Amino acid sequence: MLSQKAKYAIKALLVLARAQDDGSLAQASDISAAETIPRKFLDLIFFELRRHGLIVSVRGREGGYALAKPAAEISVAEIVRAVDGALAPLPCASVKFYRRCDDCDDEKTCEVRRLMRTVRDAASAILDNTSLAEATSYRTSPRKPRKLPGAQQKKILR
Repeated sequence: MLSQKAKYAIKALLVLARAQDDGSLAQASDISAAETIPRKFLDLIFFELRRHGLIVSVRGREGGYALAKPAAEISVAEIVRAVDGALAPLPCASVKFYRRCDDCDDEKTCEVRRLMRTVRDAASAILDNTSLAEATSYRTSPRKPRKLPGAQQKKILR
């Protein structure tokens, strides 16, 4: 399962990918507010993404964050691996972060491991081959808020 940290990292980098199209930097406070990501958590995520060479930061009043390379060269899998580690649902099914399960007697005949390897391979096939640039095209136009019956009218977004 994708962690909340990985989800936030993808959301934040999608913002940076759109900013890259404009040639501008994005500030963490703006990303935090726009994507509803707790600011301190976003700072920790950005620290990891910088360490993995996915983003760069520019200090100062006019500073902010930008992608370290073109969005077309960053796969969604790179982002997930940078913050979560393995794509596999179980450590024994991971290719890059393999770890034997403590409760497994015979890994070679383990049906659960084989099933989770299939899941991992399918997820990897999609995430490794989907760039951040491609993922920005998944954005749809915002839905109009629906009206609530009665006097209570609030903005509801799906």
